[in-house]
Amino acid sequence: MTYTDTASTLLRILIMPPANLLLLILLGALLRRKWPALGSSLSAVSVLLLLTLSTNAGALLLVQPLEAMTAPLTSFKDTGAQAIVVLSAGSVERAPEYEGQDVPDQVGLVRLHYGAYLHHATGLPILVSGGMDTSGGREVALGEPMARALREEFKTPVKWVEDKSRTTAENAEYSARMLKAAGVHKVLLVTQAMHMARSREAFVRQGIEVVAAPTLFYSRARWTPWMLIPSANGLYRSYYATHEWVGLYWYRWQQRDAAPVPTPEAPRSST
Repeated sequence: MTYTDTASTLLRILIMPPANLLLLILLGALLRRKWPALGSSLSAVSVLLLLTLSTNAGALLLVQPLEAMTAPLTSFKDTGAQAIVVLSAGSVERAPEYEGQDVPDQVGLVRLHYGAYLHHATGLPILVSGGMDTSGGREVALGEPMARALREEFKTPVKWVEDKSRTTAENAEYSARMLKAAGVHKVLLVTQAMHMARSREAFVRQGIEVVAAPTLFYSRARWTPWMLIPSANGLYRSYYATHEWVGLYWYRWQQRDAAPVPTPEAPRSST
């Protein structure tokens, strides 16, 4: 990893829950020495937010608005898409049951499963996009493990492998070059629902028309009282949703002088 990669990873960790809230709790404790009321209030609010965002119900406050920006693909007919693009998630490093190979993680496998499903339903060729993941402290290639999983586990051919990107914006940039070289200008874009708004905007900025094909809708799960209990799962969803909100507004700020991205069309009905 380069110094820039390390600094970027550290900053990303610190501005996301739980690290940001833990820092605020610590800051509150320090402020109590000089301003007791302010310090106590800051710590108390931060603890309350941490507990809230650690529940699946609390995570929905961040997740549901993101997922409401997209909708499931209800029909594969007449979309006009020429290819399927599946975006990477993370990886399981050196999986011993796969002879030490890196393999897609759980979220990545859900995306690949849906990409394979769409391929078998439409016959469209697949591009997998995933370069080097540096979030775990070392560089891990994502594209080739994705392609291997599709070919070997899902019995699905892969036409293109984009393996140089490090971010969603680069997923779009490098994938667009490959697609345009092949005469492809409209795609079914596969990623999880929370990630779709940011991903779609990135691809549209690169001149690729997108038919959203989101998967993994957390906000549509059946509600139960257990969702009010703090859990690692709830905290993970809050972390991921915060990452998406920060990324979405960062991309929009970077493109503030460009023409706005058109609102996506409503999904087609299968009836």
